[in-house]
Amino acid sequence: MKVAILAGGMGTRLSEETGLRPKPLVEIGGRPILWHIMKLYSYWGFNDFVVLTGYMSHLIKDYFLNYYTRYSDITIDMSTNSVEILNHRNEPWKVTMLYTGPDTMTGGRIYKAKDVLKDDTFMLTYGDGIADINIKELYECHKKSGKIATVTAIQPAGRFGAIEVNKEGRVCSFREKHQGDEAWINGGFFVCEPEIFNYINPSENTIFEKEPLEELTRIGELNAYKHRGFWRAMDTLRDKNELTDMWNNNKAAWALWKENN
Repeated sequence: MKVAILAGGMGTRLSEETGLRPKPLVEIGGRPILWHIMKLYSYWGFNDFVVLTGYMSHLIKDYFLNYYTRYSDITIDMSTNSVEILNHRNEPWKVTMLYTGPDTMTGGRIYKAKDVLKDDTFMLTYGDGIADINIKELYECHKKSGKIATVTAIQPAGRFGAIEVNKEGRVCSFREKHQGDEAWINGGFFVCEPEIFNYINPSENTIFEKEPLEELTRIGELNAYKHRGFWRAMDTLRDKNELTDMWNNNKAAWALWKENN
């Protein structure tokens, strides 16, 4: 199953870092947050990624093109122009990178991946949020619901949009940027059926969290997986520094692969 990652925005609220690189490449403990997200999915057995790039897309491509040598020990013999890999450090990942434009909104980026994603159920998440989510449990919740899409609902301090969920797990209200301290909010980590593309306008201005998800909510086709564990979005330099401190002090709750090695 493919995992699509939205990685094309500018990340203006983290301008201290994103003036030089795209937000998904901002590092936590010496590794891009994108790497942390992919390691989480890989821990649960999902290794086929589709990265939807935009702003400074070439840097994301360069990161993966050079990944093999970046994290391996090598000897370069400059007299013979040869390279010897001494210690292989790689991942079981297949990474497809799709350029979706620098200013395209989330819905437009997803639609541009239609030809790659349309034939099967797929995962979807943002390139700036991490959690200790049980991805297999999320998928099982989605399949059991029989809905077109499932969104992971979380309960952080109230500064995001609110989701109302009924007793059956169906989303009955989806409102972005609603203030409410104990409201369930959109935490990303979606599971989608190919039918999702019937609800996404192909325009680059389409915001996935607006018309598409609101329409799925209206017709009762948006399921919620409630996650009560760790979740954090890296929106500001403060977020980045706090996540780095967690990593450096072995308190990174999202690093399931690290805890189990």
